[in-house]
Amino acid sequence: MSQRWECRICWHVYDPEEGDDVWQIEAGTGFEELPEDWTCPICEATKDKFIRLGEPDA
Repeated sequence: MSQRWECRICWHVYDPEEGDDVWQIEAGTGFEELPEDWTCPICEATKDKFIRLGEPDA
């Protein structure tokens, strides 16, 4: 359903369907909707260090 993103540093996957408990991001929040200062909850990499995984679901 939602596009998942993977950190190129530690390989953590941000899944919009799950959100981010560390940053208190609610499930259903797309990657583009994350705050500008959001960082990887594992290694603190910035958003520009993430790559889109696969193709978005139709």
